[in-house]
Amino acid sequence: MQFSSRRRKFGTNPQSELYGLPLQFYGQPPLENISLTEFESFAVERLKLLKTVENLGVSYVKLSEQYVTKLDNEFKNLNFPYKVEADDRKAPNAPSEYEKRRKDHISHFILRLAYCQTEDLRRWFIQQEVDLLRYRFNDLHPKIKMEFLHKNNLEYDAISIEEKRAMKDKLINSSYSVSGITVEDQDFYRVPFQDALDLVRTRKAYLKAGYVYIPHQDIVTIVLNDFRTRLSKALALTARSLPAVHSDERLQPLLSHLSHSYLGQDYSNQKNVGKISLEQIDSLSGKSFPLCMRQLHQSLRENHHLRHGGRMQYGLFLKGIGLSLEQALQFWRSEFIRGKIEADKFDKAYAYSIRHMFGKEGKRTDYSPYSCMKVIMSNPPSQGDHHGCPFRHSDPELLKQKLQFYKVSPSGVNQILDLVKGVHYQLACQKYFELTHNLEDANFSLNHPNQYFVESQKVLGGSKDVKRDIVETPQRSQGNSTPKNPGATQEKVPEVANASGSQDLDEMTEDLDSYFQDN
Repeated sequence: MQFSSRRRKFGTNPQSELYGLPLQFYGQPPLENISLTEFESFAVERLKLLKTVENLGVSYVKLSEQYVTKLDNEFKNLNFPYKVEADDRKAPNAPSEYEKRRKDHISHFILRLAYCQTEDLRRWFIQQEVDLLRYRFNDLHPKIKMEFLHKNNLEYDAISIEEKRAMKDKLINSSYSVSGITVEDQDFYRVPFQDALDLVRTRKAYLKAGYVYIPHQDIVTIVLNDFRTRLSKALALTARSLPAVHSDERLQPLLSHLSHSYLGQDYSNQKNVGKISLEQIDSLSGKSFPLCMRQLHQSLRENHHLRHGGRMQYGLFLKGIGLSLEQALQFWRSEFIRGKIEADKFDKAYAYSIRHMFGKEGKRTDYSPYSCMKVIMSNPPSQGDHHGCPFRHSDPELLKQKLQFYKVSPSGVNQILDLVKGVHYQLACQKYFELTHNLEDANFSLNHPNQYFVESQKVLGGSKDVKRDIVETPQRSQGNSTPKNPGATQEKVPEVANASGSQDLDEMTEDLDSYFQDN
């Protein structure tokens, strides 16, 4: 696929009207031909950008000064649309604003092909694109924001200063974070009430004559919800065209490689099967399990049973750290028969689901351990359940008691609860890791329970500097079990599998591999 000569001026390209604004909803796919090299480079650089968005989102408060500064730098380094300069002149060989917007447009659609394949991939891609749009929309000039809204059929007009003054008291009383001082400086939008039902239902906006008057920070929420809905539907449609795309032997290996790089690894391919013994699990749960898995293990030991959601979340985690199918069957059978389940009933009612989890029954799907995002956003626990994310789904007081029981310091408990209150659940889990491993800084962005385990084993194995000796955490005695030293069992992080054996593809994806190994 050869790409014709690039054009710098907006008016010379049939698709130039797509790039009239620095931001878009990606409603129309690109129609031009591009080279395979450009296809690969655009995809890799956008994936780097989305990975940065994810890492910053779990390391800093979104849209905080540090978050924005670091993301600004990444936009500049990767040559994506940033802040438009009036003369469109930078360094002599730097890409023009048109080329940056073209790259933004094409790269988004390339990654749609890679990330429409499974529910987890779609969820990850949508979340990062939504966070990226939030950052970019907030940075737009008010006039450009209005153009963007109108171009995407979001007929939200900013009210005049006179209207704002006339409704000042009502706007202050109905809108949170708006005061008499700030109301003058904020833009308020007139929105049809049916587009802001959540705000109307919770009485967070002023309603008059069928319109809701929304401050700037809330209009962003409506825009993001609309974008999320559009992108979700678009990914579902894209998935239908995958067979045709995968038939192209030039694209299929690259798309597969990209989709396996979003988190570095999905922990479904076990390269350490059998290296974890059943006797080690009790000790490891107190030292190397994230809080979500630790509470599942404790509940299983106390009640000798877990419901389906807990069995899936914990079972796949154990599979990811190295338990074989035979070990898993032995582990679950021995625990369940200590409760009210007889051995025959276990074999008939529960063994099948464990073999299914390992891809040995049904559709023979080799299920991957749940990521933090999946644990947080899907299948919330109900009464009697123990799965889910403790930082997301636990009552703050119960979470506080649990952290105190695990000997987290009072100041550490307060730090974690503050992060939970701010809806920063992965940051809270990362802080828990630092406190329980006595680290000043974990130096990684936590996004997977199995990643937590791997990083913990690195610390216990001496691969990271520790402030002081780790304090033993309370652990129930389990009959005749004699836990071994978990530090002796260090799991290696499998490298991202190469999707093709060809030398050309190796060279094309070498930069991508090194990027994700370094992050």
